[in-house]
Parts: sequence; C-alpha cells; structure tokens
Amino acid sequence: MSTVVTAQAVKELREKTGAGLLDCQKALAESGGDMEAAITILRKKGAASADKKAGRATKEGLIESYIHVGGKVGVLLEVNCETDFVARNEDFKAFCKDICLQIAAASPLYVSRDEVPEAAIAAERDIATAQVQGKPPAAIQKIVEGKLEKYYSTVCLLDQPFVKNPDKSIKEMVTEKIATIGENITVRRFTRYQLGA
Repeated sequence: MSTVVTAQAVKELREKTGAGLLDCQKALAESGGDMEAAITILRKKGAASADKKAGRATKEGLIESYIHVGGKVGVLLEVNCETDFVARNEDFKAFCKDICLQIAAASPLYVSRDEVPEAAIAAERDIATAQVQGKPPAAIQKIVEGKLEKYYSTVCLLDQPFVKNPDKSIKEMVTEKIATIGENITVRRFTRYQLGA
C-alpha cells in the first residue's frame, strides 16, 4: 500500500531541509510519511551527490554578522548558495551563524588554502625545516609537511576544527550542509574585527 503524501508535509520537509519539491515528495513516500526518516533519506542521498554539486554556481546567499558579547570582536561573513529559497531557510541561517561564531573564536586569516600567499607558505616551510635540522632527510620532509598541515588548520577557515565540535572540520560541515539542503554552498569571504587590533 502506497503512502499518501500531503502538500503540507512536503512544505514542512522543504522548510526544514531546503531540498527540492520532488526530492521531498519521494523521501516522504519512501519513509511512509515519517518526517525524521525522510530527513535522513535526504541527507544520505545528498551526501552522495554533494561532490557533483561543487561546480554549480552560487549567486544567492547571505551576509551574516556576529558581535561577540562585550562588543570587542565582530564578524561579517558572506556565504553563497544557489537559490534565494535556501538563503531564507532557517537551517542555512543557523549554519551561517555557526561559521560567524567560528571566525570570532578561532581568528582564521583566509577562507581556504588557495588564498594563502606563496610567500607565507614558503616562510612556514623554512621555519619548519629549520626546526627539524639534524633529523634523517626522509623524516624532515614528513615533519615539514605535518607542520604545514598544522599551519593550514590554524589560518584557513575551512581547515579549522569546528569550535562546537572539534571532531569535524568546517569543510566537513559545509559538505554535510550541501548534502542536507541539496545545493552547492560556498563560504565566499569574511572580515573579522577586533577592537584595538
């Protein structure tokens, strides 16, 4: 016996996930009308297709702001998505707020590794190499690469562990959110202000 999927249930699932109309209908039908199971189905299908969405244009989105208690630190952030429907979604807004909180707390300098200037990478590589002099050549290379990874996880937002859940990087959070909402998401740029800095 097939489950009758109501328009109200589809609307509610769309609002919760930001997923497409047809995807919501199929997930509700597959879950027998169970909202939580339908969300899980959408997330599983979305995770598999998140990589496919990476090349899609992101021209909508939000400018989110965050002022830390006491007014000493502030963040302005631009996160892009594909449609204004997702940009208005509460889940997407909460995601943007979490990214703002991350920037305020962890002080990244760049969004991703490709924004790090070559001169900064070369300087870090020189420092790391100088710190491991006297070790076997094969070990030096491995240690230097490890120190560069550590550097990226400090200065690049996408490489940082999430302050609310250090087991997850910001990049993993973005991938999960793409899987959940079914649209490509790009953390475009940010500015972090600190009083007196």
